[in-house]
Amino acid sequence: AISLTPTSKTAMKRFDLMFDVNVRGTFLLSRECLRYLPDSSNPHILNISPPLDMHPRWFGPNVAYTMSKFGMSQCVLGMAAELSSQGIAVNALWPHSVIATAAISNVIGDQASLAFCRSPEIMADAAAAILARDARSFTGQFCIDDVLLTDDGMTDFSGYRIDSSQPLWSDFFVPDGTPEIEPLVMPPDPRRLR
Repeated sequence: AISLTPTSKTAMKRFDLMFDVNVRGTFLLSRECLRYLPDSSNPHILNISPPLDMHPRWFGPNVAYTMSKFGMSQCVLGMAAELSSQGIAVNALWPHSVIATAAISNVIGDQASLAFCRSPEIMADAAAAILARDARSFTGQFCIDDVLLTDDGMTDFSGYRIDSSQPLWSDFFVPDGTPEIEPLVMPPDPRRLR
């Protein structure tokens, strides 16, 4: 659930939806999986949530949404510590660039905005790479998709580009100092895209 609105324009119904889907959903699904994960030979929980970069620039424009996404990341931090003794990995994956999804074309921008994105396949490939790792030794990590794939030896990311003639937009919540695998630009203020 997403709503890139300032506090004064965030309806409580929308706030509750973001927290129900993003935070409560993450916690509940993770909790319900705990009865099955110990039976797995390589048990993982993987959240699509950002690194915990507590920078005011992420909170200022849309406090409620940022809180809900960071709540998901707090589940990673806490559950990784809680479940490591059971050999259950809990990690986070976040895109370096904006990903071409319905949220981009319908909520944040429009169909033309997709040209500045990568395809969802990069997240699928990065998720597969995380889930293939040993759960006992790879847990509590906040991974960025292209950085992780580069660390695994990938060098060509062109196949993920929606439109190679357009610059890639950097996603929200990517910490300063994250290695830039391909050139990225900050997208326009999403409140002005529509």
